Amino acid sequence: MKRITIGNSALTASEISLGCMRMADLSKEDANKVINTALENGIDFFDHADIYGGGKSEEVFADAIDMNATIREKMILQSKCGIRQGFFDFSKEHIISSVEGSLKRLKTDYLDTLLLHRPDTLFEPKEVAAAFTELEKSGKVRHFGVSNQNPGQIELLKKYVDQELIANQLQFSIMHTGMIDTGFNVNMTIDPSLDRDGGILEYSRLNNMTIQAWSPFQYGFFEGVFLDNDKFPELNKTIDKIAADKGVTNSAIAVAWIQRHPASFQTVVGTMNPGRIADIAKASDVTLSREEWYEIYRAAGNQLP
Repeated sequence: MKRITIGNSALTASEISLGCMRMADLSKEDANKVINTALENGIDFFDHADIYGGGKSEEVFADAIDMNATIREKMILQSKCGIRQGFFDFSKEHIISSVEGSLKRLKTDYLDTLLLHRPDTLFEPKEVAAAFTELEKSGKVRHFGVSNQNPGQIELLKKYVDQELIANQLQFSIMHTGMIDTGFNVNMTIDPSLDRDGGILEYSRLNNMTIQAWSPFQYGFFEGVFLDNDKFPELNKTIDKIAADKGVTNSAIAVAWIQRHPASFQTVVGTMNPGRIADIAKASDVTLSREEWYEIYRAAGNQLP
């Protein structure tokens, strides 16, 4: 498993992360197998959020491995906060209480990384800064970042916080390529030329901020998976052909397509199937050629200018 440095930090991690949103539905035994399969295949970065399963995903995770200091040292734990029932909340009080809740459920003294989950337009940057400083000084959070934010929102936050923002979690896959489409269609009057994210890809590279790609197998906004889906015959035909040539599964190729980009994405996969985790991990051993990468991009229905 290849390892990457997360943003401008000393934190190194697997380039593939396991997203734990669905872990709340697993038994202790099944969750244990999922976590250990990830570790055995070189995945040591686990992505949580306080809202996943209403907090149960974090509880199941910790219980499944009988969390202790020895196993804690083998993994990197990230959680997110800010989404509440019907609204977003980046208040100092909520950020701190959310972290304390996650630490209790995860049975650990610290988070390696905390991300702000979905932008809160009512947030006060100074409140966030105060929360980050308190959490850092107490040792409860070591690194900070954001999720689903554009460059302007990040810059506003950076004006007030003292900590480096090392990651931004954004939806990205071969069927969700807006941040790439814009760059291909500069100064054109077609839909793919519209800049919907403020140039977040280039901004992230200029600022050495790691993009964590979520929903790597989804199309639309949780409409379903595109792999083995009759709605996308040309894409699946192309991915399956390349997968056969490389001796890996179609899931591995879908992730390898993301990892091929020089922006050094960290892909967050959410499967709770141990076999699929092992298959997906093989993406780290696959390097697509330029021709293969662009072939997959065109097969998804994208036209190069």
